[in-house]
Amino acid sequence: MTKNLLLEIGLEEVPAHIVTPSSKQLTQKVAAFLKENRLAHGEVIPFSTPRRLAVIVKDIAEKQEDIEESVKGPAKKIAQDAEGNWSKAAIGFARGQGATTEDIYFKSIKDVEYVYVDKFISGKTAKEILVGLDEVITSMTFPVSMHWGNHSFKYIRPFHWLTALLDDEVIPFKILDIQTSNTSRGHRFLGHDVTFTHALDYEKTLENVYVIADSAKRKQMIVNQIEELMEANQWSVTFDETLLEEVNNLIEYPTAFYGSFDKKYLDLPEEVLITSMKDHQRYFGVKDSEGSILPYFISVRNGNAEHIETVAKGNEKVLTARLDDGQFFFEEDQKLTIASCVDRLKQVTFHEKIGSIYEKMNRVQAIAQLIGKQVGLTTTELTDLKRASEIYKFDLVTNMVGEFPELQGIMGEKYALMQGENPAVAAAIREHYMPISSEGELPQSSVGAVLAIADKLESVLSFFAVGRIPTGSNDPYALRRQTYGIVRIIESKNWVFPMDSLKESILAAPVITQSALVEGYQSSTPQVIDFIKARVRQLLMAESIRHDVIDAALNSRQDNVLKLIEASRIINGHLSDAVFKPTIEALTRVLNLAAKGEELLAQTQASVNPALFETPSEQNLYESFATIATESSQENSSQSYEAFEQLQPLIEAFFNENMVMADNEAVRNNRLALLMQISDFVLSFASVDKLVVK
Repeated sequence: MTKNLLLEIGLEEVPAHIVTPSSKQLTQKVAAFLKENRLAHGEVIPFSTPRRLAVIVKDIAEKQEDIEESVKGPAKKIAQDAEGNWSKAAIGFARGQGATTEDIYFKSIKDVEYVYVDKFISGKTAKEILVGLDEVITSMTFPVSMHWGNHSFKYIRPFHWLTALLDDEVIPFKILDIQTSNTSRGHRFLGHDVTFTHALDYEKTLENVYVIADSAKRKQMIVNQIEELMEANQWSVTFDETLLEEVNNLIEYPTAFYGSFDKKYLDLPEEVLITSMKDHQRYFGVKDSEGSILPYFISVRNGNAEHIETVAKGNEKVLTARLDDGQFFFEEDQKLTIASCVDRLKQVTFHEKIGSIYEKMNRVQAIAQLIGKQVGLTTTELTDLKRASEIYKFDLVTNMVGEFPELQGIMGEKYALMQGENPAVAAAIREHYMPISSEGELPQSSVGAVLAIADKLESVLSFFAVGRIPTGSNDPYALRRQTYGIVRIIESKNWVFPMDSLKESILAAPVITQSALVEGYQSSTPQVIDFIKARVRQLLMAESIRHDVIDAALNSRQDNVLKLIEASRIINGHLSDAVFKPTIEALTRVLNLAAKGEELLAQTQASVNPALFETPSEQNLYESFATIATESSQENSSQSYEAFEQLQPLIEAFFNENMVMADNEAVRNNRLALLMQISDFVLSFASVDKLVVK
């Protein structure tokens, strides 16, 4: 007969963005705990609100599975001496398995006899096992944790209650001064304490005290209520998933309502209105059927509909105050000039060890021009890029961005257009922040994309130069995210981005050579290149490309980011080909012997002399490789791989007919030189010896 488990952790309000990942973590840890303890079970159902994390596990077995196994010990020659006496190793082995030497028997494995004992462990009852759930709770990890009272223990928020039931029976354990029980708490203001008569009564009992514990059900209630308001008023609302998730994790019992604000605020940029509502007040903005914003908002109350009109008026007052601020700042900012804002950036510190934002912009200007020329921007685009890089951070000292930091770049674009800047320049000011998250939207314009790369690359170079290199999970300046953004932009634009040559050009730029950080820039660039390659790895792993394939590409002699990505994808696409294994094996043999050749011929010019060929296979490989290498475009990665397949039978014939390490030194060196040329060609694509072939 099976039973059902209820586990609930009652807490102070947990920050909204931590609720969902914590709920998933608890669910995974409970499932892992049951598996580890051999307790069969059915569905694991998560529940969460700001004040509680819970799971119900259905159909838990009454007891653990019994263990019956034959346990292998030391070899017989170690377990017994010549007279048949048991050694200390045998006695210790038997004791460790809860047996005696009388229980030992022998089994042969590959003609070697080993000692064995049969082991039987009777399964414990579910209740005996489940008292260990306290370790599941205390093992949870969070982005931030806190102490409370006199406890040294840290958790996301203080405990208030613990509920643990196996059907109708309390599972007894204690964490700090909180003992488990069959009780819980309802809504903070509308509910009261409740008692569960059975684990499966959990959800229904809490609903009676204004707690919707199922987060998915609660979210759907919010959506349904907003849709009802939309239909009744002929409104349009975009369900921002991030906002919806946050609102859902701020409440236990949702009631949607709407409010309004003065039409005069519609003269503000739409982004100011949306930011005031969404980011500051967690409201949903309202639009008409044509997409024009309306002077209304929708919010969700943590409670029922009683006195909802009063709640709406209170929210209207709060929003009006925010919009008043926005209107004032917008009007004040129009008195500023771009030039005066840029000048003020000389006094704004980017980082105490790196310098001001103005100094950063100067470096970005130089880097942006180098990248722009590398990726083939037109003369007009380079001109726009120059202007954008001269001013792109100016909005940081405006009143609006000071009050609404979320609008950096967005207000820069608007103010730039208002002051007559080229639309391409204005767009680049907004786009240089993109992507603002790992998988966020990328810049659309080429000018904006180059400026985004240059700004992010300068940040990475500068922080590495002063030793602020991410370690472990510590990345306070989001350098991993920024570098991943660089890789994503390059890949999306299909741009040639040679890291080594660009590095040399950047280090030679006067603004870098004259910098106080010049030594740091020079010494840290190898680390920067490795850091960029690590983000290429991240991109490829997200595509489920095999680790060894990625290693092969990243360990090539190729420094063009785009080619590293292409090589990985091409190899991954050929893994199931019939000729893949023999091709890679042949090329790997070439690479291994070429490495020996580099050692032996390090001090000499490794050139190939056809007059020293002794067999047709040497001549065939030499001539065919010369033709293939000429015809295979370095710009076409697919052609490079196809060339490897063409070379494979020729390489095999070469090895079948020739001894590379011949006694004749001239012949040996000639053959090694030929293999070294082929190796260079292969390594420009991928270090194929890293590939695992079966």
